[in-house]
Amino acid sequence: MKEIIIYTDGAAKGNPGKGGYGTVLISGNHEKRLSQGYFLTTNNRMELMAVIIGLEALNQKCNVTIYSDSKYVVDSVEKGWIFGWEKKGFKSKKNPDLWKRFLKTYRNHNVKFQWVKGHAGNKYNEICDQLAVEAAESPNLLQDEGYDAN
Repeated sequence: MKEIIIYTDGAAKGNPGKGGYGTVLISGNHEKRLSQGYFLTTNNRMELMAVIIGLEALNQKCNVTIYSDSKYVVDSVEKGWIFGWEKKGFKSKKNPDLWKRFLKTYRNHNVKFQWVKGHAGNKYNEICDQLAVEAAESPNLLQDEGYDAN
């Protein structure tokens, strides 16, 4: 099975506020960068969206290592919390739309997460941060359909 490394980051200018995600997929010597910004969202939604977009970009079952500086995302999966939330229908949990979308694509691959300290000189974490910030500040912002400000 193909080995893929995915680096991710999310950003929000205000929380909630304008936001964006940055994702870098690495396969051998090949690298693909993805990013998008949104009018109104949260940092956690963008952190999770970065992971989802990275996984959805894969067109075959892969062994995937995801590097993220988001304890929210990494701990939710690696500590198994998300599977308990799923059993309870995500009752009283934030971002159920994205967690359901994540699980759908997560289950297509062998995925492990690795937490990295943000803004600590990790080359690809810094690139993802830059992509996410630029996306949040771009004029081509989308509406985050699943975000509920209430």
